[in-house]
Amino acid sequence: MPPLPRPDASRSYRPLRRAMLVAMVAVLGGCGFQPLYGTPGGSTEAGGTIPDQLRQIYVASIPERYGQELRLFLQQNLAGAEQEDPTGYTLRVNSYVMNEAIDIHSDNTTGRTRATAHAHWLLYTVAPTPMLVTQGDTQVMDGENETFEQYFAQNLNQAALARRVAQAIADRITQQLAIWFKTRATPAQRTVMPQATYIDPNVMPNANNGIQRQSVGADGLPGMAIGRSSPDPSGTAGDEPGNGTVNNQ
Repeated sequence: MPPLPRPDASRSYRPLRRAMLVAMVAVLGGCGFQPLYGTPGGSTEAGGTIPDQLRQIYVASIPERYGQELRLFLQQNLAGAEQEDPTGYTLRVNSYVMNEAIDIHSDNTTGRTRATAHAHWLLYTVAPTPMLVTQGDTQVMDGENETFEQYFAQNLNQAALARRVAQAIADRITQQLAIWFKTRATPAQRTVMPQATYIDPNVMPNANNGIQRQSVGADGLPGMAIGRSSPDPSGTAGDEPGNGTVNNQ
């Protein structure tokens, strides 16, 4: 007599898992849990639901290719599946990506690049005299493997990395905006602390007897020592990012 087929364990547990899921949703509802991008029970918030208010945001232009992709992702996130109506607010975003060379080899090449993106955004009303209503900061981290012997593949890796970072930043900003519309709580803002500088021994003093200095990053490490492309985005025009000059008079 052939053995009887054993019941599928996954199928036998499906009703139990479905019941547990329903119970969890009920418990969360009793604790005050509400979906972020919707208004349960058909009620409306002031100015409409969260998606309605997000669709009223116009995203101002962001320079360079990375900024263009960031703006496109923001427009997609804010509009959702409906037609956008950017007549209520203007979103201005200042974002940059800091690349760091890690896995440095003996021939001074690197096997991986780590990208850290920072963004500061401001939300203004659309009016003859625009008013700042809220602002916030966010950051994400990503990376890519370097393939110097395959230039075309390397270009694709860099483009894909920039696109992933732009999409991640757009998702974070969209979430912060939705939380603000829901709670009116002030979003998290980045506190920039003064960073130390060190003398660059490889640069000659300039005509004014000034010695070039390099800034350290947020981790306290010199930018040039680890291949950081932009240790300090506040560098002045005409200087390398993060460079400074100290005069010995």
